[in-house]
Amino acid sequence: MDPALGPPEQMAEKRDELTPMMAQYHDLCARYDDAIVLFQVGDFYETFCGAAERTARLLEIALTSREDSTGEYPMAGIPIDNAESYIEELLEAGYRVAVADQVEEPGETSGVVERAVTRVITPGTLTEDELLSSDDNNFVAAIAREGERLGLGLLDVSTGDFYATSATAPESIADEVSRFDPSEAVVGPDAPADPVPDDCMVTPFDARAFDRERAADKLAAYFRNPDALLAADAEIRACGALLAYAEYVRGGEHEGERGDVDDEERVEAVFEGDAEQRLEYITQLTRYDPREYLLLDAVALRSLELFEPRTVHGRDDATLVGVLDETASALGGRKLRDWIRRPLLEPARIEARHDAVAELKSAVRTRERLHDRLREVYDLERLIGRISRERANARDLRSLRDTLAVVPQIREQLADADCERLRSLRENLDPLADVRELIEDAVVAEPPIEITEGGIIAEGYDDDLDDLRGTARDGKQWIDDLEERERERTGIDSLKVGHNSVHGYYIEVTNPNLDSVPENYQRRQTLKNSERFVTPKLKEREDEIVGAQQRADEREYELFCEVRSEIAAEVERVQGLAEAIAALDALISLATVAAQYDYCRPEMLERDGRDGLEIDVEGGRHPVVERTQESFVPNDARLTNDRRLAVITGPNMSGKSTYMRQVAQIVLLAQVGSFVPARAARLTPVDRIFTRVGASDDIAGGRSTFMVEMDELATILREADERSLVLLDEVGRGTSTADGMAIAQAITEHLHDRVGATTLFATHHHPLTELADELGAAFTLHFEVDEDDGEVVFHHEIAPGAATGSYGVEVATAAGVPETVVERSRELVSEAAGDDVDDGESIEEREDAIDGDASAEPTAGAAAAATADGGDIPTDIATELRALDLAHLTPVEALTELDRLKRLLEE
Repeated sequence: MDPALGPPEQMAEKRDELTPMMAQYHDLCARYDDAIVLFQVGDFYETFCGAAERTARLLEIALTSREDSTGEYPMAGIPIDNAESYIEELLEAGYRVAVADQVEEPGETSGVVERAVTRVITPGTLTEDELLSSDDNNFVAAIAREGERLGLGLLDVSTGDFYATSATAPESIADEVSRFDPSEAVVGPDAPADPVPDDCMVTPFDARAFDRERAADKLAAYFRNPDALLAADAEIRACGALLAYAEYVRGGEHEGERGDVDDEERVEAVFEGDAEQRLEYITQLTRYDPREYLLLDAVALRSLELFEPRTVHGRDDATLVGVLDETASALGGRKLRDWIRRPLLEPARIEARHDAVAELKSAVRTRERLHDRLREVYDLERLIGRISRERANARDLRSLRDTLAVVPQIREQLADADCERLRSLRENLDPLADVRELIEDAVVAEPPIEITEGGIIAEGYDDDLDDLRGTARDGKQWIDDLEERERERTGIDSLKVGHNSVHGYYIEVTNPNLDSVPENYQRRQTLKNSERFVTPKLKEREDEIVGAQQRADEREYELFCEVRSEIAAEVERVQGLAEAIAALDALISLATVAAQYDYCRPEMLERDGRDGLEIDVEGGRHPVVERTQESFVPNDARLTNDRRLAVITGPNMSGKSTYMRQVAQIVLLAQVGSFVPARAARLTPVDRIFTRVGASDDIAGGRSTFMVEMDELATILREADERSLVLLDEVGRGTSTADGMAIAQAITEHLHDRVGATTLFATHHHPLTELADELGAAFTLHFEVDEDDGEVVFHHEIAPGAATGSYGVEVATAAGVPETVVERSRELVSEAAGDDVDDGESIEEREDAIDGDASAEPTAGAAAAATADGGDIPTDIATELRALDLAHLTPVEALTELDRLKRLLEE
């Protein structure tokens, strides 16, 4: 256990000697020993001992100390008013947080103030707006095993989005976990934790929650007939346990009224079905089959830069979602990300989205008006979640009212919609007129944040409240008039009537006028220059005002809770409205991008049997790169079942990787329901996109770049089929030239002969272009490059056939490698080729001589010598030279290698 967590040892040794407050802290740490306990002391949340040292270091706050009769303890605290920002840092550091609030007023108790854990905050169960991204979901996952099958549940506690699936292969569950990217996971007994990525917190939870019958009972409390809703016992175990965990974590929200609850009691309350624990806003559970959507594993998500740039210095908007997201609301932003996360496979469903995008693209004024209205929409999903959890204040209700006021205007803009998708959305835009009227009648237009101090219920809503307010108002008016009356009666012109929270109402008379004070004035307070008095009548009126005001505040809170509960009962209607708004906003975003950046509607082809894919793109562009460059050169892509494996050659920086990703992103965009950056496109829906693009290693896992590459290739060769799109970039770089060429050729043959996947293979192994001529469905492409006075000119245009060279040294020159290194590189390339090079021979021809001579490469350790330019070069050095991939060496790496080889030659 982390030394910052659990009962502080310093306190545990003398528990019976602790002060009452520190004993409270010790006991709460013991109950929540897997969390950092934030312990309220006045206006601060404090931590002590090891937890204080840890939080002070993590949060960069002052470490102080507390001293009492039992000793001195390290102490660190954060202000309650700004606690969320600090809690977020603790969560990001991998901790759970238990918030222990004061549940008694200090003035109402003679002993130590009682404290209780009112919230357990974990990365996957956040509901606080300040800690959540507004435009993305925050999922917590659960994995359970039943026999050979693994069940996966995914729940966004802030919105109520709830999904379930299952598979027999852990790799399939890992793919789905990567797709949804949960921030936390609970794993059942005997279930593997391997599908959970390293950046996801794995939280232990009571194994009983995964019991099949117990999980089914928990699901039955939320949904009718869960056995029919879910397809496997493993899914029931995972989803039931997930609900139990969500109840356990969020159940503390009501404990301020119930007093302190032991952690074990909290778990038992969940198992016993405590009604107060139930999350009423979780009303739907979507069971899906991964095969219903285009599958994108973690490697593809990362390589295609769907949500995050591949480089640490990449722009945040340099992602596919970054260029597509023109949504006006948080609802639309999350829906768009869900569509990108789960592209469709069925052409009819894809076409329905395309129809809507087409209509919205052409109806410019309607689209712009809708966008303007949607900007006024609040986050209904999280709003109704807070309302259902009794965490919403009066301003939240007014936000709901303001959103509902916009719905009739949105419906009006869609009144003339032609396509079925938009007409259906219009029908689902329930204006909830009754809810809107309730809020308008009950809650004032600009209520305060606090809901217990009055001022939130509108005049005329409740007769009893109006009477109490009238009594208080009349009393205050009497007091307002009292000052003038008393001045006239006493003749004291400086007499003042005032009020403070300690002494209530008073009459203040300065010292020079004390002789004029009437007999019925009773002294209340003595000041330096004056005295304060009360009269029996003033005291009576004060009691009436305070009593009426207190009863009015209590009545307001009671009425507010009733209104909030009445709205919570309409949770499913509000969620249905939120779903319709989210989809409409996402479609408008796609239409806006299509109009602004000249995207075309792709023609979607039927998935006819198992005859492979057709990808026919005319003038395609990379949707992200074209936004970050001053100009972009469009390129075609034509792949069919008879022409499905493209071997692409050309030097680095010519555009091979961009081209491959461009094709994949166009396919993905089409299946999302978007138009695509191209002049025209005909596409068959793809089942899965595989990528082996870019070099990376796994230092923590002890895997080299080459090992990572081989692992990813193994997955592709094992799981790809004729419905897959495969992107391969420079396979075999991490080993010798001979080995790399052999691996690349074997993979090419396997993908062509046995897998049948549509494949784009970018390579510097030029002999592969000859292999492509021998394979019936393979063909070659290359990027045009010119050499002008020794400098490479990239055209970024793709053309049939193979490249004539790699231009590695020229690329090094363009990258800024010192001229002396470049010239030495030319010499070494010439020497390694074993040719006498005349002045008219181009560097391209020299490189080709090496690239094409892999079959003649000597084995490492051979003792023979090769002669070039009259000098003897040891064969082992020549072998190393041939193995150098100049096109992929950084300038520093090239300089280091050349220096090392030069020194070997000089020895």
